[in-house]
Amino acid sequence: MIDREALPYRPCAGVMLLSRNGQVFVGQRLDSTLEAWQMPQGGIDPGEDALEAAYRELWEETGVARDHVRMVAAADEELYYDLPDDLIGKVWKGKWRGQRQRWFLFRLAAGDEAIDIATAHPEFRAWRWIDPAELPHVIVPFKRELYARLLEIFAEPLGLPAKNAG
Repeated sequence: MIDREALPYRPCAGVMLLSRNGQVFVGQRLDSTLEAWQMPQGGIDPGEDALEAAYRELWEETGVARDHVRMVAAADEELYYDLPDDLIGKVWKGKWRGQRQRWFLFRLAAGDEAIDIATAHPEFRAWRWIDPAELPHVIVPFKRELYARLLEIFAEPLGLPAKNAG
């Protein structure tokens, strides 16, 4: 049995990509049979900063080049999620308990033609635009809380009502 507490979190960067009309890009992973969608995200390489990793992951997963997006906001906190017990030791060669992520909000400055998920190493089998509020409902359950927190962090640029403190 793997000791979850002894495993570190994998450093990652994530991108919430907005269309011109404020919808969010989600992709359906190739390696999953679940009806689950997610935003582009991936590991930060040694020596790479989180923003550079975000641009790289966006390119690797969606084919969207850096010059086709504008950064709107960056989360000022790292967000964490834990893998469910049945995935510990099975994904990422068993090296991680979950991920610690830096998130960035980008707006697509080009049209949908800038998106091409048939990349050199494809990760998505399908993609679509959804309303931001739908995000927690389309993601795998163990990432729901993180996606809900992202909506709070990016509420202002997304035009969503801010949560009342207290």
